[in-house]
Amino acid sequence: MLFVGDDWAEDHHDVEVQDEQGRTMKAARVPEGIEGMARLHELIARFLPEDANPGQVLVCIETDRGPWVRALVAAGYQVYGVNPKQAARHRELLSLSGAKDDKADARTLADMLRTRRHQLRQVAADSVEAEAVKVAARAHQTMIWERTRHMLRLRTALREYFPAALEAYKPLGLAGADTLELLTKAADPDSAARLTISQITATLKRARRQNVPAKAAAIQAALRTDHLSQSDIVVGTYAVSVRTTVAVLRTLNEQIKILEGEVDACFGRHPDAEIYLSQPGMGVITGARVLAEFGDAKDRYADAKSHKNYAGTAPITRQSGKTKSVHARFVHNDRLVDALHMQAHAAMLHDAAARTYYNELRAREIGHNAALRQLGNRLVAILHGCLKTKTLYSQTAGWAHRYQHLAA
Repeated sequence: MLFVGDDWAEDHHDVEVQDEQGRTMKAARVPEGIEGMARLHELIARFLPEDANPGQVLVCIETDRGPWVRALVAAGYQVYGVNPKQAARHRELLSLSGAKDDKADARTLADMLRTRRHQLRQVAADSVEAEAVKVAARAHQTMIWERTRHMLRLRTALREYFPAALEAYKPLGLAGADTLELLTKAADPDSAARLTISQITATLKRARRQNVPAKAAAIQAALRTDHLSQSDIVVGTYAVSVRTTVAVLRTLNEQIKILEGEVDACFGRHPDAEIYLSQPGMGVITGARVLAEFGDAKDRYADAKSHKNYAGTAPITRQSGKTKSVHARFVHNDRLVDALHMQAHAAMLHDAAARTYYNELRAREIGHNAALRQLGNRLVAILHGCLKTKTLYSQTAGWAHRYQHLAA
């Protein structure tokens, strides 16, 4: 076998080829792209016998996605994507001085793969449908995070010069279409105080709000209340900055809707979409995010435990002597943990079995977030079983040890 360490950068890769005894056979730098991949194949071919197959080449790289990784998998190599923290810990074993460079990092990756392969996870290629879901779901979530950042900037600016607006638009939300329209029309206190009931009502109707007359009257009253103010010059400058932030937020709202449609379309094309949608507390967006982060490569997760470990919902135990404690996993996929938390919260509200399990945890004086994390852990195990057997969620099967109690 050949062991290849691949330390990647934006425009090149430092690679080192080692044999089974750890001897360096070749170290080189290849460019990113098709040319670099061709040169890597040529480099590896020099040391493989003619009757060898690509599966005898093992590659270690600090990522598990991207066109380069997909090309390595497509070539038939065994590819292992490792966490940079794993590589950093192994580097400390090889270099006590703390020296670090790209060539040494490639050597570290090759050595780690050669000596600790049994502790590493091989990259399993997802289907193109799953890759499309991942692209759409991540883009959609990233756009929502961007909207939140701009909304907080808007809130900070309004608090500095126009606190009445925060009170007036609080029931609508700062990212609401009607709030943004009203702020575009009147971004300063004087202009906002001149807004008429008919103008506010028309804006609320376009946003399809309910109880419009009462809301319009409350907004107008709030905008006309006295509040601490700043000089006209400062207020005018703030108003300009707020209008620019509002323009960005309106654009983000439009693009989020477009991406939401793309998530729906991509997720609907996946063969496992119906199984995900059958899970308690899981809709199209949440289901797409969970599928995107788990992937759909066959045999990636050997059992429910490995599924839960990757999800970050399974606890970790720390024990030393007579001291033993259980903790949440702090190293995890943030996007996946966020989606599973949303699912657990929705399931707790709408699924009787999930609610019963949550109540039992709370009765043991477990906090709300910890209880949701344990509920999410159970839901991941149920999802694993459904995907393995290609069956839809069943409360009877998923909660067999509790279903009789619920039925009674």
